[in-house]
Amino acid sequence: MNSITRRQFLEDSILATAAAAATASIPASLAAAESRAVSANDKITVGIIGCGIRGKQHASALARISDCDVAAVCDPDGDRANEVANELVAQKRPKPKIVQDLRTILDDSSIHAVFIAAPNHWHALAAVWAMQAGKDVYVEKPVSHNIREGERIVQAARKLGRICQGGTQNRSNSALAEAIRYMHAGKLGEVKLARSIVYGRRGSIGGPGKCEIPASVDYNLWLGPAADIPLTRSQFHYDWHWVWNTGNGELGNNNIHSLDVCRWGLGVKGLGRAVFSYGGRLGYRDAGEAPNTQVCIYDFGAKTIVAETRGLKTEPFNPNFKSGWIFYGTQGIISGSSLFDLDGNLVRTFEGGNQDHFANFLKGVRSRKVSDLNADILEGHQSTALCHIGNISYRLGDRASSHEIEISLGRLNVHEKVRETFERTRTHLAENEIDTDGYALTLGQLLELNSENEDFLDHPGANALLTREYRKPFILPSRIEV
Repeated sequence: MNSITRRQFLEDSILATAAAAATASIPASLAAAESRAVSANDKITVGIIGCGIRGKQHASALARISDCDVAAVCDPDGDRANEVANELVAQKRPKPKIVQDLRTILDDSSIHAVFIAAPNHWHALAAVWAMQAGKDVYVEKPVSHNIREGERIVQAARKLGRICQGGTQNRSNSALAEAIRYMHAGKLGEVKLARSIVYGRRGSIGGPGKCEIPASVDYNLWLGPAADIPLTRSQFHYDWHWVWNTGNGELGNNNIHSLDVCRWGLGVKGLGRAVFSYGGRLGYRDAGEAPNTQVCIYDFGAKTIVAETRGLKTEPFNPNFKSGWIFYGTQGIISGSSLFDLDGNLVRTFEGGNQDHFANFLKGVRSRKVSDLNADILEGHQSTALCHIGNISYRLGDRASSHEIEISLGRLNVHEKVRETFERTRTHLAENEIDTDGYALTLGQLLELNSENEDFLDHPGANALLTREYRKPFILPSRIEV
C-alpha cells in the first residue's frame, strides 16, 4: 500500500469509528436608545428577523424556552412570516406580531433581543441597527456578507455594550469542547493540520432566465443593502446562496461550521499569513456563480487548515462520516469528538451533550457577561472571515490545467496533505466525467494577508472585495457612535 493510500485508509477508518461513537436608514429615535436590563424573574422578549428554514428552527427552539417570549416575527415575504407565527401558536405560544420591515421591530422598546436568520446580505446591517437600537443580537452564520461588515458588528457590540452571539452552534457541543480542551492541554502533541470537510449534493439551480418574485414579497425590503441587479435563477428563495450579490457559496453556508471548529481547535486567531483556493462550478451550467467544488488552504505559519467542499455526486470522505473536522497531532488524531491513536485505533470518545445554543445566548443577555457566551461575535467574525478570503482568492482566479495547479501547490510552504487533497479532488471530478487537464478548474490567486488589519498585502483588487457598495438607504454605518 503506497503512503497516500495508507493515509487515506487510516483517515477513513478513524472517521467511520468516530461516526459510530458520536452517532433603510435608522430612525433618529433609535440612535439614542439604551439597552434595558432584564431581571432574573423577567421573561426575555425577542423578535425573529427572517422566517425561512433557519428562522423556523429559531422559532421552534425558542418556543421551548419558558422564560422567552417571541413578540414579533419579520420577513419581507409576508407568507413566510405568517407561517412562522402560526407554528408558534401550534406550539401553544402567543401569536406574535407579523411585520415585513425589520425597523418595526427595532422601534419596539419592549423587545430586548433579536434573532437574525435573514439572507446573508442582511446579517450585518440588521445586527448593527439592532444594537444601535439598544437590543442584544443573535446572528446566524455567516455573520457577515464581507469582512468589513464583520468588523463593524464586533465594534458595535463592544462600543455599545451589547451581547452578540454568532450562530456557530458547535461551540455549544460539550463533548467537542472537552476534546478541544484535551488538545489545548497538549495531550494530542503538536497539532499542525486541521481538515474541514463538507460533502453535500447540490444540483443545478436552473437558468439563467427570468426569476419571478412572489407576490407576497416586498422586494425592496428583501433586497435591502444588496445591488438591484436582475435575478436569473429559477427559484427566488434559498438559491440566493449561490450568487455573490447576496450569498457566500457553500463555503459560507455550511463550511463555516467546521472551519470554526478547526480554528477553535488549532487556537489560531485572525486571518493567517496567506490563503489559496481552487475549484469551479462544474457538471452543469446554471444561474449560480459560487463554486460547487472548492478547496481552500489557510496558511497560519506552523499550522494549516484545509477546507474541502463538494457539491457533485461523491462518495463520502469515508462510508460513515460525510462531513466534519479532523485534527492531526503527533500523539494522536481527533475526529468529531473522538480520540484515536496514530494507527487509527479508537482510544476514547469524549463525553457531554449539546447545550442549547439559543439558551446560552439568553444567559448572556441576562448576565451582561460576554464570557458567558459560547460563541461571542468576535469568534464568529474571525471564522466567517476565513470564508470570505477563500472566496476572494477564488473569485480573482483564472482557468488553469491540473499541471498549473500542481505547480502552484508546490510553491506553498504548508502541510504535505495539501497536495494529497488535490489528487483526491482530481479523482472525484474524473468520476463525474470532468477533465481537470482541460482547464475546467479555476486557480485562485495566492493572497498574502495583513492579519492585524484584516486586509491583503499589495493587492488592491482583493482589498476592493473586503466591502461592497450599499444601496440607499440601507447603508452600513462607517463607524459606531456611542
